[in-house]
Amino acid sequence: MEIKFVETKKLKAKPDVSKIGFGTHFSDYMFVMDYDAAQGWHDARIVPHEKILLDPANATLHYGQAIFEGLKAYRQGNKAVTFRAKDHLNRLNRSAKILDIPELPFDVIHAGLLKLIDIEKDWIPKEKGQSLYIRPFVFATDEVLGVSVSKKYKFMIILSPVAAYYAHGFAPVKILVEDKYVRAVRGGLGAAKTPAMTCSLANDLKTIISSMRLRNSGRK
Repeated sequence: MEIKFVETKKLKAKPDVSKIGFGTHFSDYMFVMDYDAAQGWHDARIVPHEKILLDPANATLHYGQAIFEGLKAYRQGNKAVTFRAKDHLNRLNRSAKILDIPELPFDVIHAGLLKLIDIEKDWIPKEKGQSLYIRPFVFATDEVLGVSVSKKYKFMIILSPVAAYYAHGFAPVKILVEDKYVRAVRGGLGAAKTPAMTCSLANDLKTIISSMRLRNSGRK
């Protein structure tokens, strides 16, 4: 499948990565590909990063049929390298199977990711601990209110320059052992990277806040 390229009319100014939050700034381009039952996955393209329009009846907004991945590109001299890109894309397809999303053509999405990184290699930060975060994701694009698997999807890859996730470096971090809320159960979504699974972090946050309140009140 040919990967088309649409050049932007104006390049963005690159931010000082040491002064921005994680995932708040984005590169000039993104990779996009569409799916429908008649054509399968088609129209692979690299286009300027821009906002997308969604109908209020978009299936993802109501039923959450979506998946994602997260990986990084690093600078090695004048070269751009990615860490386990193939493994991440294979896991994306495993998530797709769980969410009943059509399998993505591996060779196309891998080639598209590498081409996008090559175009955007100047967005890879140069300082130690910094990288270019890569977010591939798929979401349903049917525009109908009905509990059913979508017939149309969109696959995208966007890029964001980031500093180290932990500003203080790889020092030990505190953990919370949760015994009330769970993110994975047998036969559930635990093996898929999907918003439906990740939103359970809200319960984790609720527990953390409750624990802090109890600690601050002097209770154990």
